[in-house]
Parts: sequence; structure tokens; C-alpha cells
Amino acid sequence: MLTGQPLFAYGTTTIEWIFQAEPGLKRHYITVERGRPVLLRGKAIPEAEQRQLIRQRARWIRERLKEVNQPCKEMYVTGSRILYRGKTWYCQVQPAQELNKPLIRFANSRFFIQSPQGDSISRKALNPALEAFYRSKAKEKLLPRVRHWQRATGLQAVSARLFKFKGRWASCSDDNILEFHPRCMELAPSVLDYVIVHELCHTVEKSHNPAFWHLVEKHYPDWQRCHGEIERLGVEV
Repeated sequence: MLTGQPLFAYGTTTIEWIFQAEPGLKRHYITVERGRPVLLRGKAIPEAEQRQLIRQRARWIRERLKEVNQPCKEMYVTGSRILYRGKTWYCQVQPAQELNKPLIRFANSRFFIQSPQGDSISRKALNPALEAFYRSKAKEKLLPRVRHWQRATGLQAVSARLFKFKGRWASCSDDNILEFHPRCMELAPSVLDYVIVHELCHTVEKSHNPAFWHLVEKHYPDWQRCHGEIERLGVEV
């Protein structure tokens, strides 16, 4: 529990919240996420008014806290988070028993998952839909960035395509065909750009020799920070 944050006791449940002022909102919104204080957003109001809003929704908040903080390492529930573009985003799981397979979309800074399994879904069941989501976004965002960096660096690949590797993000073949794992869309945009430039440099230098790293430095001066992030994730580039 965060020290110094306002608290509200509802039965045996202690609700801790943080307030985020957003003057453009017409009303106040409450978000409950796994392992985090309740988030109250809206126009600036005194703490006493914040407490009143929390009190009015206390029962609902208590139920959501129980739901999102249950052990669910192998399950996605409302309040779970999915990695995309270098950030983890809130998930809202919606029961959809009429579906044969889950559907996933990203809108308004959150993931919406329609689940045939009800108000939760197993990671195994969601993975194909999540892979399809990453693949779609890679076609939309990653492949155009390859064309951008070819123009910016003057380094040319024969083609670029998506490929599901085991244990690596991307590769450059001997005949200069670039391949990228769809899950590259988990990476922050700056790190993704580094991966692209890294592979484009392999069209000139096939090994990680000093000439290769000099070429990377020339075209992407921030490469060391991004390479450190790749190493932290434990996957090769």
C-alpha cells in the first residue's frame, strides 16, 4: 500500500485511491487495476469530495478489487494488463459465450477482450488472438517503419516480412531479406526503430564486428539504450 495516499474503509476492505485531474472530462471516472491503488479521474475537486465519490462506489470497488487481485497467472481478467508498444495496458474482459474463439481490440488506451470463457480467459486460449493482433499491428506500423528507415539510412533490403521466430526478434538473411517477429509490437517505438536499423545494417555487415556497430552508431545514436532494453528482455536481435 502506498504511504500518504487517502484511504476509505468499507467493511473489512481498505480502499486506497489516487486522484488524477483531467479538466476536459465532464464527469468523474473510477478505474480498478490489479495491484494498484484505485484511480479517480476528472475535474479537480477537494479530497472530501473525492472521498464521497469513493464512498458512493465503495461496494462496486470492493467487488472489482476482489476480481482483479485474485491469483490469475494463467488467466486474463478485467484489470489484467497486456504489453503493447512498450507499455502495459488495462484489459477489460467481456463475456461472449456465443463466440467460438476470443476477439481482442485496442481502443481508448485499453484492451477489450470478448471471451467465450466468460469474465476471464486463459492465456492459452487468448494467445492466438493476441498473436493475430500483433501481426495486424506489425503490418500497419512496423513494415512502414522499415520503408522509412530505408529512406533515412540509404540501406536497402530486398524485402521485409513477418516471421514467428523462437527466441529472437528479427533477422537479416544472407540475401538481405528482413524478418521480424510479430511480437516486436510489444517493444517501445524507439526500441522497435533500433531493431529495424540493426537489421538494415546487417545488409552491409553480416557479423557483429566493429564496422557493424560503427554503422549502427552512425544511423541510430541512441542504440546503446535500446540495445540494453533488448538485453533486459532476454531475447536476441
